[in-house]
Amino acid sequence: MANSEEKLIIKGGRSLCGEVRISGAKNAVLKHIAAAILAADVTTIYNVPELTDVAIMLEVIGQLGAKTSYNKEEKYVTIDASTISSTVADKTYVSKMRASFNVLGALVGRIGEAKVALPGGCAIGERRVNFHIKGIEALGAKCEIKDGYVIAKAKKLTGADICFDIPSVGATENVMFAAIFAEGTTRIQNAAQEPEIVDLANFLKSMGAKITGEGTSEIVIQGIQKHVLHGTCYTTIPDRIEAGTYISAIIATRGSGIIRNIFPSHLTIYTGKLLEMGAKIKLIDPNTLQVSASRRLDAQNFITQPYPGFPTDLQACAMMLLAISNGVSVMTESLYENRFMHVEELWKMGANIRISKNHAIIKGVEKYMGAEVKATDLRAGGALVAAGLAAEGETIVTNLHHIDRGYEKFVEKLQILGADIIRTEVNSGECEGEHVGKL
Repeated sequence: MANSEEKLIIKGGRSLCGEVRISGAKNAVLKHIAAAILAADVTTIYNVPELTDVAIMLEVIGQLGAKTSYNKEEKYVTIDASTISSTVADKTYVSKMRASFNVLGALVGRIGEAKVALPGGCAIGERRVNFHIKGIEALGAKCEIKDGYVIAKAKKLTGADICFDIPSVGATENVMFAAIFAEGTTRIQNAAQEPEIVDLANFLKSMGAKITGEGTSEIVIQGIQKHVLHGTCYTTIPDRIEAGTYISAIIATRGSGIIRNIFPSHLTIYTGKLLEMGAKIKLIDPNTLQVSASRRLDAQNFITQPYPGFPTDLQACAMMLLAISNGVSVMTESLYENRFMHVEELWKMGANIRISKNHAIIKGVEKYMGAEVKATDLRAGGALVAAGLAAEGETIVTNLHHIDRGYEKFVEKLQILGADIIRTEVNSGECEGEHVGKL
């Protein structure tokens, strides 16, 4: 599986053509795994991608005492949470992946206490946990941060009205978990509206939770008794960010491809922009898009915003396209202050991009030139691979541990589309990286 001491060698200039099937949504599966520990029962989750992030999350709940197994062939995970015996999630894995912090709300909800290490993940900017703590405290828990851990205890949880200053995805999820067994009604106002939030609510409802309003700015949770919640069998939604990455790669190479196993409505804001830029995107059945581009796209401006706005996770892919489009574009990153780290890598490939605070002013060039670049975070890695596929000459991409966190069988899927790309070992001293886990 993943190994940061490897590299991708890409010979660019080929148009991607063919079909690709999108895997299950990483950002949904990880939260389903955390949610499974709410019920002292067995849960089976289908459409689970083989990713290092999934491996880490399974390690996190395994550390808590849950029994887990992963069927790689049929892509499902089985979790027996009846054996949970610990409320401590230590730094070994939590510090590597932010999503693992969601065991906080689940443990407080089910057991009434938790000691969870402060989260890690891609270094894309400051992502505080104050909203998580504020929400859980509003339900009656007492929280403190000590020695790199959040320690929460609650003798009793009571429903409350909670309003976030900004619609935080992680905080919305943690409060949903903690509120499942809270006495009375909890209302989360200015809640996150992402498709993964809707999928999580549907997952919890399949376990017996009472939730309404998911997908809107107000989510309402009616507390239930613990014995009411049970294990479930659930199929995860497709990964909209993976889909957006393949769409971007096909368009960048002026190819023509079919994207299967997709919920097109989850990508409307992005595909709408791409259509305005000159790409051709057609719905050929409810879960399939046909994508192509026969010329350079036109300049366009983007502003990252919480869903249903343009997703920050596709900012790097969009910038990759803008940098080889006609005219001058502006990309505004309104969510994370460090999410322009890939710009320096695109410079190596000939991009003309100037940074001014949280704005990137992009003057399109005719084409990329192959270069040696490194993935600076998960989504930047996907964008740099796409740039290499569109470039003239050879591109080498390192720091693959970032890419392995969120793209299942990335090389194999690109090869099916006709890409000239291989994965091989890095010679000693070529690059450094941290190995984050294996499935």
